[in-house]
Amino acid sequence: MTETVLVVGAGPTGLALAVCLALRGVGVRVIDGAEGPASTSRALGLQPRGAEVLERIGALGELPQRSKAMLTINYLDGQRLLLQLPVGRAAVGLEKQALLVSQAEVEGELRRRFAELGGKVEWSTRLIGCDQTAERVAATVELADGTAERLDADWLVGCDGAHSVVRKLAGIGFPGRKLIERLLMVDVEADWPYDANGSTTWMSAGSMLSVTAMPDNVWRVFSEPPPGLPEVLSEAEITSRVLEEFSRRSGTSLDTVGSVRWASEFRLHRRLADTYRRGRVFLAGDAAHIQSPSGGQGQNTGLGDAENLGWKLALVATGRADARLLDTYEGERRPLAKKVLAATSSATDVMLPSTRWGRFLRDQVVMPILRLRVVQRRLWLAASQLTVSYRGGPLAASSAPWSRRPRPGDRVPDLPCRRIDGTESTLHAASGGRWVVLAKDPTPYVAALGPDLVRGLTPVGTAQSDVLLIRPDGHLAWRGRGGPEMLSAWLNQVLWPA
Repeated sequence: MTETVLVVGAGPTGLALAVCLALRGVGVRVIDGAEGPASTSRALGLQPRGAEVLERIGALGELPQRSKAMLTINYLDGQRLLLQLPVGRAAVGLEKQALLVSQAEVEGELRRRFAELGGKVEWSTRLIGCDQTAERVAATVELADGTAERLDADWLVGCDGAHSVVRKLAGIGFPGRKLIERLLMVDVEADWPYDANGSTTWMSAGSMLSVTAMPDNVWRVFSEPPPGLPEVLSEAEITSRVLEEFSRRSGTSLDTVGSVRWASEFRLHRRLADTYRRGRVFLAGDAAHIQSPSGGQGQNTGLGDAENLGWKLALVATGRADARLLDTYEGERRPLAKKVLAATSSATDVMLPSTRWGRFLRDQVVMPILRLRVVQRRLWLAASQLTVSYRGGPLAASSAPWSRRPRPGDRVPDLPCRRIDGTESTLHAASGGRWVVLAKDPTPYVAALGPDLVRGLTPVGTAQSDVLLIRPDGHLAWRGRGGPEMLSAWLNQVLWPA
């Protein structure tokens, strides 16, 4: 069977990519080796940028209504409060908020949206081999009954996580280092006296222990275990170890602990793939980069990868752009991943020092700085990924520092807009994952570029004189006061470079 794009992995990244492609009429097939959808929570934070991606592709659904607002992050040394980060207060006045919602629910909304577009996930289907030529990718998969099937595709995208089979088959290196040797985790029902809209982390002894509130009176507890534990622990052993350590260090009784929803263990690494592309094979999400969970960046960076690659791959697959456009995926996303990895790794190293000098530096230097309101707001903006810019990158190399903002490469805020038919919306909700011309009168620009490529919107409540061409991922592509011919010439140069 032949498909245009074969996506391996039905997590948030793979599903978001599949939706981006299906929205544009690209044939896509999604396979996953698991028997079915995951029911455990796994990642919890959906940063504002991740929520924007879901909104643009119609997959946000009721997630904001089903989520909790993570308002406060507390850091303790024993019973002594070292730092309180009021995330909710830092976010006041911003157009988007973070959502505390289970990854399982995010995946559920993405599967719903994919099904609306005619797609489905093929579970119990493992990739076991692939070869490629200049024109095609030949993949071999193992089905649930153990039989093998050959799949041909124009492109193959590995969204299959940190242990990516696609990455290994493509021969792409994944260098990095360990951040924490081993981490145990349980999700339990309990009645505990901690912030129900946030998290509490104990930083004494140079090891991690934290508890995070989840919906339905469930708490997630992380614990870094002592050395010498067996390499393989049962769920019951993990639960016992984590709760005993939690009670010992926090002084909290375990009398109210009810059912255990999930128990697992993992190791924290910082790793970045040598390349995001090898011929017709691409990597996205955790297959391309893994980092500390500090700041909730993993799932959100993966969603950004999916959207960036999705609109570019769709243009190439439908014959609207030269294949060289695909090179800009790595050119834009890999530098961002390097920054995220550096920031989250530094946060882990600073907040969990292993030496007396490191603890002194944390408590006497770092903590006073982090208590400043302006610093907290900057940290929140960085974590939200609302300030991500591709300025100076392969599609915005000429972004002059003195030009008006937003500049080419910058994210465009979610402005109130009016569609050509007169109905009102916001930029991200109305884009539908397409190019947008934002102008006082977008009609001639839409006529010149084609309504199947761009959507025309008029800003509401602003005296904007420039015409803005906004990419499908919400970043500014071009701005100016020229007519449709000038905009068309710029776009043709990007899509069909000489």
